[in-house]
Amino acid sequence: MEPLDSVLSLIDMRSFSNLWYWIVLATLWSSLSYFVLGVPLDMIRRGRRDGGQAQADVEELVRITCGRVLHLVDENPATLVGLGCFWLSGLAVLAFYYEVEFAQAVFFLMAPIAGVVWTSIRLCRRITAEHATGEVLYRRLIVQRRVIQSIGMVAIFVTAMFGMWHNVSMSLPI
Repeated sequence: MEPLDSVLSLIDMRSFSNLWYWIVLATLWSSLSYFVLGVPLDMIRRGRRDGGQAQADVEELVRITCGRVLHLVDENPATLVGLGCFWLSGLAVLAFYYEVEFAQAVFFLMAPIAGVVWTSIRLCRRITAEHATGEVLYRRLIVQRRVIQSIGMVAIFVTAMFGMWHNVSMSLPI
């Protein structure tokens, strides 16, 4: 039973006091801010700096991603919004009405992503409408990266404050 106990102690459901939760949170926001509309930051920088084939690659990746995103969103928007709201509201009820700590942790991971998805859809619509290329496209991608980083900073701060409050309130005697 010793190996099973050690594995279960690593995968602890007490999320805010678990190092793995904070590693997932940091990795999530690092990845979201590194890949803007599916384009890695190093490709954006190289395309902006070198032009030519690197710029064509960035523009093609953005065109493909925007096409995919807008196709998914325009295909059945009511269903996507309904499912997103259903899952987030269900998670919020579990998290804050029933006070399930794991649901709280997942809510603090997923709720800010809704903002990132919304801004990404708006950016796809704008890029597609403008047929943005070159410097205009790079400016839009960099601004989107900064927006994602701002959302991430606020999300990490709120999660850290709530996590500290939760851990302190759980350790206080009743």
